Amino acid sequence: MSWQLGLTVDRDSHLPLAVQVRNSLRGLVDDGTLWPGTRIPSSRQLALDIGVSRSVVVEAYEQLSAEGYLETRRGSGTTISRRAQPDAVGSALVPADPEPAPGATWDLRTGTSNIVDFPRQEWIRCVTHVVNNSGRRELGYSQPAGVPLTRRVLVGYLGRVRGVRSRPEDLMVTAGFAQGLALVCKVLLDRGHTTLGVEDPGHPGEREFITSSGLRPVGIPVDGDGLRVDLLEQSGVRAVLATPGNQFPTGTRLSRVRRERLTDWAREVDGYVIEDDFDSPFLHRNDRLPALQSLAPDRVVYAGSASKALAPALRLGWLAAPSELMASIEHVRAGWDIGCSGLEQLVFTRFMDTGAFDRHQRKLRSEFHRRRQAVRRQAGASLPGSRLIGRDSGLQAYLELPAHVDEQALVRAARHRSVLVRGGHFYTLTDTSRPPALVISYAAVNSAGVTRSLMAIGAAYRELEA
Repeated sequence: MSWQLGLTVDRDSHLPLAVQVRNSLRGLVDDGTLWPGTRIPSSRQLALDIGVSRSVVVEAYEQLSAEGYLETRRGSGTTISRRAQPDAVGSALVPADPEPAPGATWDLRTGTSNIVDFPRQEWIRCVTHVVNNSGRRELGYSQPAGVPLTRRVLVGYLGRVRGVRSRPEDLMVTAGFAQGLALVCKVLLDRGHTTLGVEDPGHPGEREFITSSGLRPVGIPVDGDGLRVDLLEQSGVRAVLATPGNQFPTGTRLSRVRRERLTDWAREVDGYVIEDDFDSPFLHRNDRLPALQSLAPDRVVYAGSASKALAPALRLGWLAAPSELMASIEHVRAGWDIGCSGLEQLVFTRFMDTGAFDRHQRKLRSEFHRRRQAVRRQAGASLPGSRLIGRDSGLQAYLELPAHVDEQALVRAARHRSVLVRGGHFYTLTDTSRPPALVISYAAVNSAGVTRSLMAIGAAYRELEA
């Protein structure tokens, strides 16, 4: 294989060519540009690329091999040596794993996805179809807001499964939910907003994201009927981020009365509701109401993504916004990037258009319903006195514990038994009056794993009780 290497030589230099090649390569390793294991061209190929005789490159490679910079193996070519560890330059750019816990058997923390069931074969068929049928237009630059065909098919899909009322020109394809939220926050900031209401408890990462955007998150408590709209009305904010379909992390659903009151509030304050519809593919049909956006397309920004239902690596999300707001969002987006991968969008379009996305979601709903039932059964046996909040749908379970339980002590004891789990207070902003709880995510743990991990938590629970 003809590997390439950005290397040049100066023929006017007093240094011999072999020394120049050696010094340049050594410098690329020392400053962290070339990392251990990186493949580089053969001596013959590099000599052709930079216009020198092969003997020049062979001499440089031999010297660097003797110094421990290069490794040459028959059949594997030449690579940067594993022993040539660069200094810490650039190491800050490599993100560390969040909360590393070597040896943990079960990870019940939220934020994980079910990538095991990614429909590889269906996706490959869609990729093959798109690549084979792509011409000049498909392989060129697409509109920053998204490929027109993708936006049209997405509008039809969201209208069919979630009741979303939108037009292709009012829908934008984003790089996941995070980019959509960042765009909306920037527009709100430009329009004079200084605060954004958030559910309490809610997603800690989103609160940090909102703060970094320049807005101040204001916690609005949640009860058995979802977001406390009466307290929202008293908060002074004019925009709120909510999960009305299945509140994160409690699993409660915004009641019909509050849905109407929430949209009325948005009109009264000339504000907006950002609807995070993060887990609708996992909701049982009896637990699924149409999107809040269907009640007020002029006041609700509908946001979703393929991260949970397919894979986060796809970085595919979408925003359906009121026309006047979408114009501002598009203006901001134009200054940020020129859109997501057009080919990925077309593959996803094909995946939806063939019905593969619907089939995949039916499969996921059945599987996740089994996992939820495993939580309900085992929690009752292992954690006496606990209470499962919410309906039997979604990606996580909110397990309320007896008032005397030390939540953090139980989380630590579970960790010692190889179970990673978070307590309810991890998700709160200001509402510290809530009873102790555990938030059990079963996105990455099957039914058998759910049972075993809850048995381990139950053992830790009994230890603390004793």
